[in-house]
Amino acid sequence: MLFASPKLSRTETISCSSCHNPAYAFADPRPVSIGVDSRSGLRNAPSLANVGYVPALMREGGVPTLEMQVLVPFQEHAEFDVNILTVVEKLQADTALSARSLRAYGKPLDAFVITRAIAAFERTLISGRSRADLGQLSDVERSGEQLFRSARTGCSSCHAGVLYTNHGYANNGALRRYADPGRARLTNKAEDSAVFRIPSLRNVGVTAPYMHNGSVQTLEEVIATYSSGGYTHRNKDSRIRPLHLSSEEQTSIVAFLRSLTDAKFLSQHQ
Repeated sequence: MLFASPKLSRTETISCSSCHNPAYAFADPRPVSIGVDSRSGLRNAPSLANVGYVPALMREGGVPTLEMQVLVPFQEHAEFDVNILTVVEKLQADTALSARSLRAYGKPLDAFVITRAIAAFERTLISGRSRADLGQLSDVERSGEQLFRSARTGCSSCHAGVLYTNHGYANNGALRRYADPGRARLTNKAEDSAVFRIPSLRNVGVTAPYMHNGSVQTLEEVIATYSSGGYTHRNKDSRIRPLHLSSEEQTSIVAFLRSLTDAKFLSQHQ
């Protein structure tokens, strides 16, 4: 109820689900998220699927827990733009929410309850039943999986394990210019400029647009960029290099990536 409530924002028009849309695996189909008074954010909101397993949140990895992350949009000028204590006063008038707060936490609704309840809900967003997980791949998709996991492409060195991410940070050379400082926003180190948290690829077929700023529209564009070796940047990861993939190979990798869509997860949250 809190995740979907626009009362969390100053203008009572924006909720968590406005930017983390359930229809898109709790990601945002817009390049950057839009907050109160139609203010544009700086980054594309990533999917919340399996977010409970992410050890450090935000694109620069500066927030260690979901409870702390829930506080971020309240203070952001281009998101909720409101003091959470003001929101508490409004929500305490909601008898249904107040009753649930007492039942779940044994206390009146307050900032503790808001952050803990939303974080608890987000930990239920578990996605792991895609066709790839179930071994239901076509020949083209299986060929794409083999390429994805091969030493030739190295895709799985970053997008590793059951979550398809190693939880690391990298510059992938996908953009010509980076206005966003990336991880350097947190560390203030030159070697972290334009370096971002490596995202999970689960449900990536429904979470376009891509990259931290939503500047790449399709998976085909993403794979074509990786195939070319990307653009030059002083912090580009050494694993990013020209792959010289044929059009058929690129098509097969895209097909495999689309097989990571968890249809049951999406339908559960419609």
